[in-house]
Amino acid sequence: MAPIPLQRDTVQRPGTIRAGYAHGPRLASRTSLPGIPLAPSAARRFVRAALAEWTGLGVPAAVGFSDRLADDAVTVTNELVTNAVVHAGTTVDLVLRLEEEGGEEPSAALVLEVTDHHPARPVSGDEPEAAAGDPARTETEAPTELPDPAEYGRGLQLVATLAESWGITYRTGLKTVWARLSVDDWSGPPAPPDRDSLRRGLRAAEILAPAARRTERDDAVWDSRGAPAFLAEASDLLAGQLDEDLVAAIAGQLLVPRLADWCAIWLEAEGGGPGAEPRLARVWHSDETGMEPLRTALEREPLRLPADVGSGPVHVPVPWSAQHGPYAGDSSYAEGGLSAGSSLGAEGGPGAQDGPHAGGVPHPGSRDGAALAFRITAGGRALGTVLVGREGVARMPEAVASLIEDFVRRLGLAVGAARAYTRQATISRILQRGLLPSKVAEIPGVTSALVYEPSDDGVVGGDFYDIFPCPGDRWCFVLGDVQGSGPEAAVVTGLARPWLRLLSREGFGVGEVLDRLNRLLLDDAMEAAEAAALMVAAAGGQQLHDGSQSRFLSLLYGEVVPLPGGGVRCTVASAGHPLPLLLRPDGSVRPAAEPQVLLGVVEDVAYESQVFDLAPGDTLLCVTDGVTERRSGPLMFDDGDGLARVLAGCAGLPAEATAERIRRVVHEFAEQPPDDDVALLVLHAD
Repeated sequence: MAPIPLQRDTVQRPGTIRAGYAHGPRLASRTSLPGIPLAPSAARRFVRAALAEWTGLGVPAAVGFSDRLADDAVTVTNELVTNAVVHAGTTVDLVLRLEEEGGEEPSAALVLEVTDHHPARPVSGDEPEAAAGDPARTETEAPTELPDPAEYGRGLQLVATLAESWGITYRTGLKTVWARLSVDDWSGPPAPPDRDSLRRGLRAAEILAPAARRTERDDAVWDSRGAPAFLAEASDLLAGQLDEDLVAAIAGQLLVPRLADWCAIWLEAEGGGPGAEPRLARVWHSDETGMEPLRTALEREPLRLPADVGSGPVHVPVPWSAQHGPYAGDSSYAEGGLSAGSSLGAEGGPGAQDGPHAGGVPHPGSRDGAALAFRITAGGRALGTVLVGREGVARMPEAVASLIEDFVRRLGLAVGAARAYTRQATISRILQRGLLPSKVAEIPGVTSALVYEPSDDGVVGGDFYDIFPCPGDRWCFVLGDVQGSGPEAAVVTGLARPWLRLLSREGFGVGEVLDRLNRLLLDDAMEAAEAAALMVAAAGGQQLHDGSQSRFLSLLYGEVVPLPGGGVRCTVASAGHPLPLLLRPDGSVRPAAEPQVLLGVVEDVAYESQVFDLAPGDTLLCVTDGVTERRSGPLMFDDGDGLARVLAGCAGLPAEATAERIRRVVHEFAEQPPDDDVALLVLHAD
């Protein structure tokens, strides 16, 4: 790989003013984001929303924003924020600034600044000698060695390519990576911004931010309007996550500091039984220096609530109070239990006046205060516990406790949904491993390449493939697609694949194999498939929508026999499947089979096969309808022989390169990811 590019010669530090900028407007938007995987996504939405807002204000430079500039700004932001999250792991501050310069040739620039709180972590590309010789850098502690460019810094190459200039500034306790993008691609004013999308983008970044700068908390905002708005935003963020640890991380960011100074979330082990230890999934504190002491205090022993505690708040002592031992041994609730009133009241109950400052309000800023515990439940099952606390107070307001209780209910639904998805994904992975071959056979004189991408990792796909040897110096290949997805489709796939191998090895011809497979699918084998699918669903898999629904199969099946003079002879048959395409070295493309009816639909069908030679340099492409029917609005990928045109451009490429080019073009055809399984098989005669 090429060396990491250095800062360009034109260098501007955050906070400095270039000549001519003193009188120009300096619009700025800023936010803070937690160091979690969601931060880059929130940063991208924030930048697009800010640019749209400036455009809507009619700022001269902003009116000229082009789509290219917006895309470049989002790309640079994504790289810098991702770098900060991955390598620094702290809160990330993002500033987007628009600067205009007057004069004979007016110009403008976007300046992006991404700041983390771990200056000791070097940025790849920040070479010590460049840092030391930079007169504009102040309070700098330059890294002593450069990270291995094989592991880090690829994103900075992209930043250096897109930005007019970029650099790094070190301050006490902070490291800022900045980039300057020229507003030089002037175009006509764009369409008015979508105000709803603008608000969602800015709000998504704001609600993820820990807002460390907020020193005062206004509990009066949680009235009839503030609380529902907070719960609605929180529900949107939590419901979109399918990993329980990420759900816990987001929950911590939402609670602190808006409702509490610190929080901790324990999650019960799924299926672990009453004796299983809860896992401390998330600890968060409004003061980053308090994070590790809080975790240390909480890791002594998990918080355990009595079995009869409902979903309401439970007063508990703060974990660092000198007058209390571990939670499990606290007689205030673990042994004596809680009365119904004390377990639900927010301003009374055990622990409300505990600690060294019992009987009065603790001194503000002390480590003592009030703490409430809430049980996380979903579907009547306990999933974990949330502990929240405020420092320097004797009790938490009842309205805040009630709001947190409502929030924890939503947290329980999100954790339950994430676990259900995890179970489904586990079942799907197990099924997928059993349905697809662990290794495909190598055909003499032919190189093959496979692409298989299920549309949903949590649901087993309906596409399948196989390449296997048969007696008589034959090799057979299969590409199939069962109608639908989930357990029903998986069971049909699990039956069809071994049947194909058995029939092929019994010596039946290509057409005869499809004839017999069609009869098997129409007979009692379909009943077995439905029964097996019901068993899978009962074990925790995806529920069946209609157990009596028939399952049909599209299939491309063929056999290959090597020829003495080089190349191979192919015999193929297509049953309701996209037709295979034959590519010659001169770039010509033609279908290699004739369309025929689907399997499992009509009885007494006589399937026919086509025979052709695959000469050295020829390529045979087989795909499922996830490729040909890939949609972008009203258009499909194969409209106007689109697949054939793409394949024609692959003349002379090996099998792997052909498969990768087609896969890439299929993905680029639409902005959204494919909503159907994508499978393709390439055979190239050497």
